[in-house]
Amino acid sequence: MGLSGLVAEVLLLREFLIVFSGNELSIGIVLANWLILEALGSFLLGRIAEKVQNQLETFTVITLLFFVFLLVTIFLVRILKRMMGLSIGESIGLIPMLYTSFLLLLPASTLHGALFTSSCQIYSLFSDQNAASVGRVYVYETVGTLVGGILCTYLLIPYLHTFQAAVWLALLNFSVCLALLVFHRKAGLFRKTMLVSLSALTILCGYGVSSGQVDALHRYSIQAQWQGHHVVHYQNSPYGNICVIENEGQYIFFEDGVPSLITPVPDIPSVEEFVHLPLLAHPEPRRILILSGGAGGVIYEALKHPTVETIEYAELDPLLIELVRRFSTPLTEAELGDKRVTIQYVDGRMYLGATQSAYDLILIGITEPSTLQTNRFFTSEFFALAKTKLDREGILVLGLPGSLTYSSEELKNLNRCIFNTLQSVFPAIRALPGDGTNLFLASDSPEVLAIDTTQVLERLEQRKIQTEVIIPWYIEQKLHPGWQAWFERFVAGSTQRINSDLAPIGVFYSIAHWNALFAPSLRWLFGQFEQISLEAVALLLVVFLVPYLLFRPRNPRYFRASLLWAVITTGFAGMIFDLIIIFAFQSVYGYVFSWIGFLVAAFMAGAAGGATLTTVVLERIGFGYFVKIELAVMGFALGCPLVLLVATPYSGSPDAFLLKLIFPTLACIGGFVIASQFPLANKLYWRESSGLMQTAGLLYAADLLGGWLGGIVGAAVLLPVLGLVGTSLAVAMLKLSSCVVIVIQALRQ
Repeated sequence: MGLSGLVAEVLLLREFLIVFSGNELSIGIVLANWLILEALGSFLLGRIAEKVQNQLETFTVITLLFFVFLLVTIFLVRILKRMMGLSIGESIGLIPMLYTSFLLLLPASTLHGALFTSSCQIYSLFSDQNAASVGRVYVYETVGTLVGGILCTYLLIPYLHTFQAAVWLALLNFSVCLALLVFHRKAGLFRKTMLVSLSALTILCGYGVSSGQVDALHRYSIQAQWQGHHVVHYQNSPYGNICVIENEGQYIFFEDGVPSLITPVPDIPSVEEFVHLPLLAHPEPRRILILSGGAGGVIYEALKHPTVETIEYAELDPLLIELVRRFSTPLTEAELGDKRVTIQYVDGRMYLGATQSAYDLILIGITEPSTLQTNRFFTSEFFALAKTKLDREGILVLGLPGSLTYSSEELKNLNRCIFNTLQSVFPAIRALPGDGTNLFLASDSPEVLAIDTTQVLERLEQRKIQTEVIIPWYIEQKLHPGWQAWFERFVAGSTQRINSDLAPIGVFYSIAHWNALFAPSLRWLFGQFEQISLEAVALLLVVFLVPYLLFRPRNPRYFRASLLWAVITTGFAGMIFDLIIIFAFQSVYGYVFSWIGFLVAAFMAGAAGGATLTTVVLERIGFGYFVKIELAVMGFALGCPLVLLVATPYSGSPDAFLLKLIFPTLACIGGFVIASQFPLANKLYWRESSGLMQTAGLLYAADLLGGWLGGIVGAAVLLPVLGLVGTSLAVAMLKLSSCVVIVIQALRQ
């Protein structure tokens, strides 16, 4: 059950990431909805679990329905944009992410949650009904989750597509159910009917895999997802999903549903402006580094400058360049085949940190910090690194969304935030506003950015560069000094915040900008989110605690309520810890798409250890141990960000594998601390009430409810606005409140 839940969760999460344009904030939202729906299934079934007569048959029926709806959900996720009436390249906002993922996950997640309570009831057939038995089921499920994470990372994801993985998983579960029904002998028509039905379904799944019907379903879903476009290639890599569509010889390469390259005719005006204005500003560009997005025009235009000696092009995903070569055009053959061009199959930021070279220009081929992966190229840490790799007259070049006619606070905040971040590192910055893209040039040399129009026109003529857009009258208009003053007026009065790796406010402003365009009615909500601070969190908790401290009720029900509150806040903290580690890994390395199963597995490994240890010593521990666990959660909340702050600056080398292991190590420790509480909470709550299965279902639901709140609030608000450190402090304050409440309530009993 645990293995199935984790694998299904990861498979659906990867599908949602593709549809949600690779936005990692959706990880928290999807995980949160999965948890709350599991809680719903667990809680509802917990009230009737002890009354069910045919426990094994009931478990089997739920398992069958779970896998049926899993396959249906995968298909529906792929066609989500089509159902919403959105085009394939259009982004989905955070609020639609919330309700669409909730609705799509509803059947499968609820059924999987019901399996936990059903499993507790089945286990009670073979053991005594006590709190330890529930703890053991929790441990077994967690161990299965650990195995599922490893299985996903090293077998299912690398070698199988989503539908194949789901069907093989169904075969495994159907075999287990058959074994349960056969070896736990019991007569009855229902048992015989289930055996026949399950055997038929197992044979059907095996036939579907062997005959290629599952592959046919996969291909059909891709065509439905891409709304009838001619898909010539669709593939997941360790770094994301790449889809190539073709129309009359024109190829568009999509990464996680976002168009990244167009060949053989790219967006000529934007490409020429992005390349030629910076290169013409430099007196003699020789060494150029392009970080992502170089193929399909940028390299081709840069090679027109006769002074260029070398172009180093770093692209994270080798599959992208492989597909560009496979679907080659004269443009891509000319640029990628030039002897001056060297392609590095590595993350651009990692390459920049490892190289000993210095460059005349560094071009960032990413248009905005819309995800944590792209945000890594718009932070103060990255700009400081880039500064050390530029020659004395070197120029850093990047672009952001811009408009000369449309003005909004969200667009202003996005541009001003990155402008502030550049100003914190570089002494000279030149903004070139435009309709569609604002171009930013940053340098250590104010002289090189005091761009003289006459000099630029002379260089254009001397270098004999043939262009379609960058012609003399266009250059004179674009470089008019009034545009710099216009930009300063445009961003006046907006945010003063700086974007950083562990406080990715740039992602929040980017999402708020697109939300203002496509869901303007929710602009006020993002405005409220931005106002959240640690002071506001502390004030809210104080307002909650003061009335409780004044009245301090003695009723035993309030002690049980305080236990529930502690479990909810621990579930909240567990989800936040998981997200912090995932987000920090993505901020540093940029390829969490391949490591997410491993990181979740590490968290589950720690959880299995914590729950096992507590279960083993359960008869010898009591309330005092529960309080120590509360304090341990607070300690981890304070210590985790400190470790990340110390370690991540030294993780820039691609060979720093030991430093990379800090992330799964922290995940394991966090899981250990969080899961230690659940078995003991069952013992304490059951002692104060009746009904073991109801207790297990209620506390499991409370744990998952806390996880849901952590995923929604953490991913959408706390992490992007407060950053990793601020969010951890907020979690520590929240756990302090639950610890105070439960200690006071225990003293009043």
